[in-house]
Amino acid sequence: MNLPNKLTILRVIMIPFFVLFMLSSFGGDAGKWIALVIFVAASLTDTLDGYIARRDHLVTDFGKFMDPLADKLLVCSALICFVEMGKLPAWMVIIIISREFIISGFRLIASDNGIVIAASKWGKLKTISQMVMIVLVIADLGGVFAVLEQIFIWLALILTVVSLVDYVIKNKNVLSMQN
Repeated sequence: MNLPNKLTILRVIMIPFFVLFMLSSFGGDAGKWIALVIFVAASLTDTLDGYIARRDHLVTDFGKFMDPLADKLLVCSALICFVEMGKLPAWMVIIIISREFIISGFRLIASDNGIVIAASKWGKLKTISQMVMIVLVIADLGGVFAVLEQIFIWLALILTVVSLVDYVIKNKNVLSMQN
């Protein structure tokens, strides 16, 4: 197993620890900060594994499948924790997670037909806004950061919907590939 794939597996292994520190009193007052460090470290492994895989020509079928899945698991875990903690409404999280399922379905259909669908600029902006939003919500710094947190919550939601619409419009031909 190559290094990028090991980093992807590490990211998946970090998720239960992230959830543990988010939702329990384990870690005491430092729990949210430990969760934040775990989330940021896991997010950085995503950047690192992709960089190494492309740089060293270590792109594998396992990585193509597991890397986006690990990302979705990490983000969805954080969002579900936020619902449990009363920091985000369930309807908002359902919209964000639904987008991920829809896009994954599109990619699966496309893949079955030999088509690779690359991430769009909207998808990348969506991911960045979600990561910043998650960091701000975990840190919960108050003051001006509370305003920034709300801006990023709504920005992440809007970019989620925009990226979904963009994705469906650009790839509507994928739907016609199914009987």
